[in-house]
Amino acid sequence: MTDADFTVLCCGGGNAAQVATGLFSIRYKTIAVSFYADEAAKWKAALGDDDFELTLPGGKVVKSKPHDITNDPSVAATANVILLVVPSHAHGEYFEKFAPYMKPGTIVACMPARSGGDILFSSKLGDKAKDMIFCGFETLPWACRFTEWGRKATILGTKNNILAAVSPATAKQAMAKLQGLLGVNPWVQDSPNNLGISLRNPGMIVHPGVMYGRWGPESWDGQPKDESPLFYQGVDEFTEKILIEMTDEAQAVARKAEQLVPGLDLSDACTLKQWYLDCYDGQMTDTSSLKRCMNTNAAYDGLKHPCKEVDGKHMPDLTYRYLSEDVPTGLCFAKGLAEIIGIPTPTIDKVMIWAQGCIGLEIMVDGKMTGKDLDKTRAPQGMGITTLPAFLLASKIPALLGMPEARKELVKVLSEANTSSAELNGVLRQLLPGRSEAEIEALIQASGSKSGSGIDYDKFVKFVM
Repeated sequence: MTDADFTVLCCGGGNAAQVATGLFSIRYKTIAVSFYADEAAKWKAALGDDDFELTLPGGKVVKSKPHDITNDPSVAATANVILLVVPSHAHGEYFEKFAPYMKPGTIVACMPARSGGDILFSSKLGDKAKDMIFCGFETLPWACRFTEWGRKATILGTKNNILAAVSPATAKQAMAKLQGLLGVNPWVQDSPNNLGISLRNPGMIVHPGVMYGRWGPESWDGQPKDESPLFYQGVDEFTEKILIEMTDEAQAVARKAEQLVPGLDLSDACTLKQWYLDCYDGQMTDTSSLKRCMNTNAAYDGLKHPCKEVDGKHMPDLTYRYLSEDVPTGLCFAKGLAEIIGIPTPTIDKVMIWAQGCIGLEIMVDGKMTGKDLDKTRAPQGMGITTLPAFLLASKIPALLGMPEARKELVKVLSEANTSSAELNGVLRQLLPGRSEAEIEALIQASGSKSGSGIDYDKFVKFVM
């Protein structure tokens, strides 16, 4: 296949989506897709017959023309790569609309994926997901802005490297194709699995945590401010304490998951301070503490809390994306997994209970992930996942387990859980990819399993070795 035949869908209409469209159109057949209102029609009209102009770092201007700009999901039928550069709350809509048309082997990449993107993908595509490749990026590759909406954009800077993971983890060829799309920079670093990307997500800690630290009931009297406070550079000792407790709880979830699933590598799910050291090396003048990392980060100069002006004063915008996006598509995932594997998260709970009131969602009830709005979040429970075996299956973690001891440990987990025959079927299909459906059903019967009653470890373990 030539570059001209390789088809890429770039989804979204924001600055990063338009930059990606302009960049990829130089070499590949690129179709811009937006399902948001009439954004596609407006973009198509704005560009007309002209080329899209992209200014690169250093000032060089390149021109290209997307093959089409549309809101028609059927264009997914010809796509080799589908790149979602849309707010994370819109990912599910794109998955659902593309699903009927996608061909086997399609690479679907979310930039960024936030938390639980791979599981959301599997839940929306159902059985069809097994024939697709999902790629979750940690972040966007560029800092960019519009020069003229729909016609011109500027790349202000390109990151040196970004983390990404594919599901299934064996689909490494997808990473090479995505690197080819992006070019030499940034270098796409291969993260072992999407769970590491999900638990590494800094936005799920920083944004809700800093908002709570400034505007939560423990620190704010409800009175307006004379000006909008600094967001990152205004982090104080109390907010730092909240952030450290939240990141420690997320770390406990990652370490427990590694303990339960030997061979599972979540090393990329680092502490928040380590994330700053990894991503902003050289831009912070003091790295002695998390607070000082944030206070002295030059990349954050002047960035303020989202506020609304009221009678000349400033009140917080508690429906801003720092809560309305980063809680449902970030923090809810970590809390949901913590509940499944039995890790207490008192500070995350406190922040989430406050945040859900701000954004008008019922997520937690009596400390449990049982609220009526769970389906609007990335919590595993909102996707019907309430047990560890179901989580492992949805995240395709069994595909990582090539070591005999790890396979034995997985069977132990399955035997101790209330594992259904359907869950066993899914796990076996990944552990034993060469077996037919009839053979797998026979193995389940031979193991002595009855739906919902668990399995006999001694009988079952020999089948997966």
